[in-house]
Amino acid sequence: MSALGRGGQFLGDVGRSLRETDTWVSLTAVQMRRIGVQSLPIALFIAVFAGIVLALLSSYSFTGAVPLYFVGTFVGKAMMLELAPVLVGLALAGRVGANIAAELGTMRVTEQVDALETLAFNPNAYLVVPRALAATAMFPVVVALATGLGIVAGWFTAINLLDLSSPDFVKGLRLFYQFKDVWFGLLKAMSFGFVIAMIGCYKGLNTRGGAEGVGRETTAAVVMGAEMILVLDAFWAVVLL
Repeated sequence: MSALGRGGQFLGDVGRSLRETDTWVSLTAVQMRRIGVQSLPIALFIAVFAGIVLALLSSYSFTGAVPLYFVGTFVGKAMMLELAPVLVGLALAGRVGANIAAELGTMRVTEQVDALETLAFNPNAYLVVPRALAATAMFPVVVALATGLGIVAGWFTAINLLDLSSPDFVKGLRLFYQFKDVWFGLLKAMSFGFVIAMIGCYKGLNTRGGAEGVGRETTAAVVMGAEMILVLDAFWAVVLL
């Protein structure tokens, strides 16, 4: 219960720090590049092979049971609703969450956070708010690009390895398409980004014990971020589907 109380107090302090726009606005763009743009290579790499595997496995599963154009349906639905947000989120929980926790943890144990307070800077406004806003804004962008590339990879695999024509793949892709499929995945990605950033910041700013403490809290941030992604994934499935 004490951990929940500290977490709630941290969220409240961060929320109040949003009023200090002069501090965090200029820093948010830098964090958007670090969190979003620099995460694209790993996200797109994951998306390409997820699309390839989805096309091949769906073809194997559908053989003799349903028309092959349902490969397009399966690839599109799976990438938009589940695989792109969750796989990219899990990967970025490692990259982004670990980076934030290690960076802020190092600042804490080397007393740089204390120096900010001495200089009358609010650490939450200076360190936490830009990272949280950048992650919340950029995760949906990264996931949207990953979703598109994953579907293209599945389409390319279908027409070159499965003898499925482009019109048939597109027919399957459009068959049960709903606009909700797009914004559902992006909403999940937004919540994943916020949670990963907040966990990384919380763990980093509460680091104690020198280099060993930095490693411990960084590991905890990655594990907790991955667990929260799965919890939120189940939550959104219950609420929105």
